[in-house]
Amino acid sequence: LLMLLYDSFHHALVNARALNTHNMKIYKYLFAAAIACAAFASCDDNFTNIEEAGYLAQPKTIDASSVTSESLPGAIKLKWTVPADSSFSYMKISYVNPANQEKVTNVVSVYTDSLLVTNTLKRYGDYTFTFQAFNDKGDAGQPVEVKAQSGAVPATVSYEKVDEVKLTADQLSTDDQEPSEGPIKNLVDGNSNTFFHTRWSTPQKPMPQYVQIDFKEAHQVFMLYYQNRNGSQRPPAAFEIQVSNDGETWEKVFEVNSGLPTAKSSEYTTPGIDAGKPFTHLRFVVTREASNSKFFCLAEMKFYNAKKIVYDPEND
Repeated sequence: LLMLLYDSFHHALVNARALNTHNMKIYKYLFAAAIACAAFASCDDNFTNIEEAGYLAQPKTIDASSVTSESLPGAIKLKWTVPADSSFSYMKISYVNPANQEKVTNVVSVYTDSLLVTNTLKRYGDYTFTFQAFNDKGDAGQPVEVKAQSGAVPATVSYEKVDEVKLTADQLSTDDQEPSEGPIKNLVDGNSNTFFHTRWSTPQKPMPQYVQIDFKEAHQVFMLYYQNRNGSQRPPAAFEIQVSNDGETWEKVFEVNSGLPTAKSSEYTTPGIDAGKPFTHLRFVVTREASNSKFFCLAEMKFYNAKKIVYDPEND
């Protein structure tokens, strides 16, 4: 194209020798514009060739034998070996979700060698994955099927507060009452400005120290609430909950060793607790006070029945 333009321009110059300088300049400008257009056209052809570059031959999907799977909780990890002379540009990996019968498709490049498929369930058994290779033109290779199974999704447990069990003073006792103030009955008087205090006067008893509740009926799933004193603080820093049916043999069903509130009038409610069997006696056992004192105090205490909710997607 450039040679053709040159020859045409040469003949035009020969024929225009008799023309004035102004016309000669016009021919030169026209020739320059023509050269630019030719160059642009040439570049455009190069861009087209670049866009079409890539794997354009008939694609070949990887062998099913090169694919392995790992069963994870609620997931399947697929892994495969990418051949050194890969005969494709990308693959589509698809399967039908048995939960809703919808087709799910993932697109992976030739450089990818694994795929994590989530939101799967063991109860559905085999998942059938279809691997299919494609070239840069979108031509498809033969599909290959691989079967794999998911690991089981663990059940989740949550709790809901049901109702408050109204406690009375005659249900409460302690192993270390301070004789001069803070009687244990204050724990259930509904007044956050009163308090219960274990013994700070001599002789002091080392931790642990407890508040005991003797119920009139059996309980099993529950939550326990307390409020710190609105004043001079000696709050629990660690405690455990023990239960019994005879008041003699005790079993620990819950404990906390850090993260408890220490500000005055601050509140704490345990998460839901399933004791595993009915009980009629409970001990709130303080094992450490926030400043490592040999006594503690509280303003209020409440007990709630709770509901245990188990969600098991593998059996729901």
